Amino acid sequence: MPLFSVDREHALELDQRDPLARFRRRFYLLPEKIYMDGNSLGLLSRDAEDSLMKLLTQWKGLGIDGWMAEENPWFSYPEELGRMQAPLVGAEPDEVVVTASTTVNLHTLVGTFYRPEGRRTRILGDELNFPSDIYALKSQIRLKGLDPEENLLLAKSRDGRFLWEEDIIKAMDDTTALILLPSVLYRSGQLLDMEGLSREAGRRNIPIGFDCSHSVGALPHRLHEWGVDFAFWCNYKYMNSGPGGTASLYVHKKHFSQEPALAGWWGCRKDRQFDMSLRFEKAAGAGGWQIGTPQLLSAAPLEGSLRIFQEAGIERLREKSLNLTSYLMSLVQELKLTEPPYNYRLGTPMEESRRGGHVAVEHRDAARISRALKARGIIPDFRPPNVVRLAPMALYTTYLEVWQVVRSLQEIIDKGEHQKYANVRDTIA
Repeated sequence: MPLFSVDREHALELDQRDPLARFRRRFYLLPEKIYMDGNSLGLLSRDAEDSLMKLLTQWKGLGIDGWMAEENPWFSYPEELGRMQAPLVGAEPDEVVVTASTTVNLHTLVGTFYRPEGRRTRILGDELNFPSDIYALKSQIRLKGLDPEENLLLAKSRDGRFLWEEDIIKAMDDTTALILLPSVLYRSGQLLDMEGLSREAGRRNIPIGFDCSHSVGALPHRLHEWGVDFAFWCNYKYMNSGPGGTASLYVHKKHFSQEPALAGWWGCRKDRQFDMSLRFEKAAGAGGWQIGTPQLLSAAPLEGSLRIFQEAGIERLREKSLNLTSYLMSLVQELKLTEPPYNYRLGTPMEESRRGGHVAVEHRDAARISRALKARGIIPDFRPPNVVRLAPMALYTTYLEVWQVVRSLQEIIDKGEHQKYANVRDTIA
């Protein structure tokens, strides 16, 4: 991890040298706030606002003719957005489509690729995954007439914080019909070795998919090259597409001949869709996994956001993201916040190759400390039982803001500010 000075002047110097600093001006920053929760909901950019307003103007001026407008036709908008996003995840242009929500996409993809037969009846997941994914996997197993208690195997964590790839690979056996894992663990921020896991799954002829909600927009992917069979993700975190923004899915082109588990008319061949035939003919590419009419107003902000990513470059964004998280972790250590009386603990891998885009700062009073941070105008989030998640965003967070956040972690304990709050989460943590 790079060496950093704890001085405020060093933070200002890092900001002066930041080649991506100009992008901060493109976002609506919260007045008098330091926003560290972009891994839950990214801030609004002027570019996203413009693309949404452009679609609203089309609706206002064209009505239903917007579906086939000369510029930006709604009919092919999900595929066009997918083509724009494909380079961010290392996919071919027709392997990504922007559609539905994260869990709906999970259902249609797992429903397609989970085909229990003979001894191969189990789905391999992990016990640290986001709960929604586990709910959906259990549901898919029940839909196949099987018992989740017997057919969902969750790879165990050795420490309650991280996963070890060798443990996951060891669990890939002749009873495994499907593997579904997160790319980045939502609590600790650990980045899994997607390439290595996909290679091992491929050797065993087991389909493997990833929930990339905590990695897309924060780091480069090579989904096609790695042989990932399918993936899905939300776009309202690092992609800054807005609350409830339309999600995305990826399907490797070697699977394009498969029929989707949940067929719907927006997955039809585009040239046949309005034939109104009762025979479903799947569209070419990942677009065949669409179900219903696209939520255009929820998708439109993503267009503007994607243009920012095209301009900034995902490799440069990853470099700054790692610098920001390394700086944050280094300050915690150099200021001795892991020692009494502070007793913080870094719950995120120190190795850059194993780290996503956020840092988990652990403390037994994490819920209280999160409230105290908010009272200071710093927006983190809390994940039970003991994690304050801090996500410095490469597009709009400064090094000075990171310095201020870590200093606040120190001063909250020094002044006992957290003790006035109950150590329980809000309704939304």
